[in-house]
Amino acid sequence: MIQNALHQSKQYLKEIVRPGDRVIDATAGNGHDTLFLAKLVGETGQVLAFDIQEQAIASTKKRLQEADVSSWCQVILDSHANLEKYIESPIRAVVFNLGYLPGAEHEVTTESTSTWQAIETALKWLEPGGRIVIVIYHGHVSGKLERQALLNQVSTLPQEEVQVFHSAFLNQKNSPPELLVIEKKSR
Repeated sequence: MIQNALHQSKQYLKEIVRPGDRVIDATAGNGHDTLFLAKLVGETGQVLAFDIQEQAIASTKKRLQEADVSSWCQVILDSHANLEKYIESPIRAVVFNLGYLPGAEHEVTTESTSTWQAIETALKWLEPGGRIVIVIYHGHVSGKLERQALLNQVSTLPQEEVQVFHSAFLNQKNSPPELLVIEKKSR
């Protein structure tokens, strides 16, 4: 059976993230991806997790503390558009889950402008062979706009520098999440 975008995103991260790596969860949400990354990098690695909602930050911190991995994770109340202020050395992977925080108000969503700014910053700091993995939830108006803008933008990235992969179910109702993977080519 073909796996959904969320499952595929984890597979693409597991393939490349190793203990000791520096990684980013650009949309911490309820902390599921942050915890997943923390387990991959281990205590010799580092995870930076971003969200603009205090509810998401609290939920993520709680999840990390319960799993006893918070000592190598930095949870930041700030937009992923501001990644540049926090990155100090090359990163191996970045994950985004675009849309709104499950269980919260649907009026607060990710937006293509800030997401694209974060992607451009991440590309500058991404190690060769590193990946940016993006799950796009587009079952709402702003999600549809963000999806289209991002697809347009990533299609212009130079193929000499990166590969861009897009995965989507074409015959399913209710706009299932889609996956984008950007991999920086090795020199």
